[in-house]
Amino acid sequence: MISDKAKDRIEYFVACVAEFSKAFGLDSRRSFDYLDKYQGLDFLMRCYDAEHTVAFADAMTDLQKVCRKHGGHL
Repeated sequence: MISDKAKDRIEYFVACVAEFSKAFGLDSRRSFDYLDKYQGLDFLMRCYDAEHTVAFADAMTDLQKVCRKHGGHL
């Protein structure tokens, strides 16, 4: 059985992938792959406690910065 905390994190990650898709014109699969390749998902896992308290627009900016730092170009 999944805890409520784990369920909240999963829902947040899914929402972030969807928002990233919209922000950068990608389909959800490409968005997920990009965030995985350039460590955006790792960032969300490490920084969930802070990131889930900010607006999605700010979270997308943070994800973009992290991914660029690790070789992404969006």
